[in-house]
Amino acid sequence: MKGALGFFILVVVIVGALLIFPKHKWPPLPDDQFHRGVATVAACMGCHGPGKSHPLAASHPPKFSCFKCHKTKIKTKKG
Repeated sequence: MKGALGFFILVVVIVGALLIFPKHKWPPLPDDQFHRGVATVAACMGCHGPGKSHPLAASHPPKFSCFKCHKTKIKTKKG
């Protein structure tokens, strides 16, 4: 019983560490005139789609979930 509990705790710690410390750090959306206000995958594909000005590499992960990896810098005004 103690062995099973120890194993369970070890698995929970390892899974937790993998979730807390991701292997990759993806770049955020650049804060420039071309990317400000981009909020949809369709907007991304307008430049990064096949045959566009800055197409994604063939090795790029799924092209339908940009914001899963690339986060926006949300600026809010207080007051």
